[in-house]
Amino acid sequence: MKRFATVVFALAVIAAVFCTGFAFRDLASRREVSRDAFARLLGFAPQPKQTPTALFTHEYNAILAKSLVPINAEVLKHRAMEGMFASLGDPHTNFLEPVAAEDLKLETKGDFVGIGARLSPDPIGARVATVFKGAPAERAGLKPGDMVVSVDGEDAAGEDVNEVVAKIRGKAGTKVSIRVVRPGVVAPVNLEIVRGVVVIPTAEGKMIEPDHIGYLAVSQFAETTPIQFSDALDDLVQQRPKGLVIDLRGNPGGLLPAVSEMLGAFLDGKEVISMKLRDGSKQIATTPRAKTKAMPFPIVVLVNEESASASEIFAGVLQDYQHATIMGEHTYGKASVQTVFTLVDGSSAKITLARYYLPSGRNIERKVDEDGQYISGGLTPDIKVPLVIETDTLLGEPGRDSQLDLAIEHLRQAKGR
Repeated sequence: MKRFATVVFALAVIAAVFCTGFAFRDLASRREVSRDAFARLLGFAPQPKQTPTALFTHEYNAILAKSLVPINAEVLKHRAMEGMFASLGDPHTNFLEPVAAEDLKLETKGDFVGIGARLSPDPIGARVATVFKGAPAERAGLKPGDMVVSVDGEDAAGEDVNEVVAKIRGKAGTKVSIRVVRPGVVAPVNLEIVRGVVVIPTAEGKMIEPDHIGYLAVSQFAETTPIQFSDALDDLVQQRPKGLVIDLRGNPGGLLPAVSEMLGAFLDGKEVISMKLRDGSKQIATTPRAKTKAMPFPIVVLVNEESASASEIFAGVLQDYQHATIMGEHTYGKASVQTVFTLVDGSSAKITLARYYLPSGRNIERKVDEDGQYISGGLTPDIKVPLVIETDTLLGEPGRDSQLDLAIEHLRQAKGR
């Protein structure tokens, strides 16, 4: 027993000498004491350091190989990408799967191949909310209020509206057969529509009588919006209105070049926003020169909390230069600029690359509480006007839109001064 204790003591002394030697070597060379050397001494092979990319690939392959639950590799990759983007804590930086990426591309481009109708969800199928003027759907006789119950013979009842839209879309020049149930008509109506390139109407104007007030609604800022806006504005200006309402309520924004070009109708070569980039440098966006229009009448811009991004830039710039009165409710408060990268599988990465400031230097960034509820941010209207919701409320229709009615009254009084 005594001999065994002596052997153990001797081994401990030897180990201590080795350890001390390793430590002295590292300290003498001013290096951190090597834990890997200790590990090798004890017979353990140290794990090689892995890059984040290598570690992700290793774990991704391990899940595919070992998971008891059946896994779609593409879905797993997309969920991982979503998690990576979510970890940044920026609600405007996100990953878009191929279908969502294609939808975003269509929205910003402003045209697509289809029949030219907006559909809204309904338990029966998909309800036709809007039929675009001059589109294939209008020429074929499709009407707002029609209920799409089948597409090319396939039942659409109870299907998600996006699935119905996907069935309707196709290549230009091809035909799609649609069966609809029409209010007031007993038998279903069968329509054959030839698909074509459809330009989405994003800026539409009209004259409100008897007040003779111009009304111009902008639903988003796409590539095609500036020319639509310019045409509609020219038409209204030629009619010499007593005032103009530009409606940006519910407009989620869009492209910075589009909003800068549209502001050129009001401001000649003026600053739109200043952008602060990651490296601290600044970039300035300005309106074009020699594009302004003569508008000798007061202007009101209607906004609400769903007015965001480019909408806030448009309204905020006119407010800063005192070129229009902003009415309605506070806007969303999106004070950042994103760029979109298309990935190899058709998905997209939308990444924030700059913060922007209005010409006055205002930062309108949204602030929320722990529950995500609004605290501050966005544009504060010059005149706060809450929307009175009635059973027959319809935005853009005088007498059924309380905010528009007050805007018209404001313009009437402004003209009288």
